[in-house]
Amino acid sequence: MSAANADPAGPEILPMGEDALQRAATALEAGQPVAVPTETVYGLAARADSDAAVAAIYAAKGRPSFNPLIVHVPDSDAARRLAGFDRRAADLASRFWPGPLTMVLPRLPGAPLADAVTAGLPTVALRCPAHPAMQALLRRCAFPLAAPSANRSGAISPSTAEHVASSLKGRIGLVIDAGAAQQGIESTIVALDAGGWRILRPGPVTADQLREVLRTDPDTRPTGGAIEAPGQLASHYAPGKPVRLNAAQARGDEYHIGFADIAGDTSLSPGGDLFEAAARLYACLHRAAESAQPLIAVAPIPKAGIGAAINDRLARAAA
Repeated sequence: MSAANADPAGPEILPMGEDALQRAATALEAGQPVAVPTETVYGLAARADSDAAVAAIYAAKGRPSFNPLIVHVPDSDAARRLAGFDRRAADLASRFWPGPLTMVLPRLPGAPLADAVTAGLPTVALRCPAHPAMQALLRRCAFPLAAPSANRSGAISPSTAEHVASSLKGRIGLVIDAGAAQQGIESTIVALDAGGWRILRPGPVTADQLREVLRTDPDTRPTGGAIEAPGQLASHYAPGKPVRLNAAQARGDEYHIGFADIAGDTSLSPGGDLFEAAARLYACLHRAAESAQPLIAVAPIPKAGIGAAINDRLARAAA
């Protein structure tokens, strides 16, 4: 169901199962976007080989067309039909796929992808997701799926079906509900090019893990600020209220998101577990956005490991 004819009272939320998967596959075949759970966050999937289907994603999200989309594939063989897959890509796929790693690779000439998917770039962002719902749909469909996060562009990413329904009400027709996302934070995006490798967006797969496989340090030279992958806009993941970071204490008009021994009004992780904090990040931001307080404060979060990804999302939310 496209944004033009979506049920204004919807979307319909169906529990993950055979009926939901079949209805989703039928909608995708017809070029309609469907919200689908992944192990990171909920994604808004549509067939990546159709200009009209990709346009429906942009319309539903209100997403700027210069921002490329991640293309989801069932396995490495499918990825090799779309992009140049060198030894580095093969090694990363062997280690991290299926899973929360997106690789930006040279798009093959003639790859069956809508031009809008790559936003006019000569590269394509590819991911092989681990969640059984997305894998089941990819196996049922004879085409790859473009799937950004299932929320309005720039807003807080959705980690539950209810977050999707709230953000995209009246814009899509169907959400498959498989409970809360396990990772809760978007995939790591790494670009592999002739000059080396670069992290375009930090995520669950850390720089140290990538370095261990690629056996070189990342290229950290400035690239001019051009958008090469999703999640690079300076202002993103926004809760609609001003956000103050590294706040050990809240002020009177602030909703306080705590961490470790800073309790706050809610906590990313009372025990100081960064993986729990990543999984709860967007749920806590949604809770803060819905609170009566006009401002949001967030406790300091360590930058080690996946903490880099958490701080990246918080910095963009505060921008």
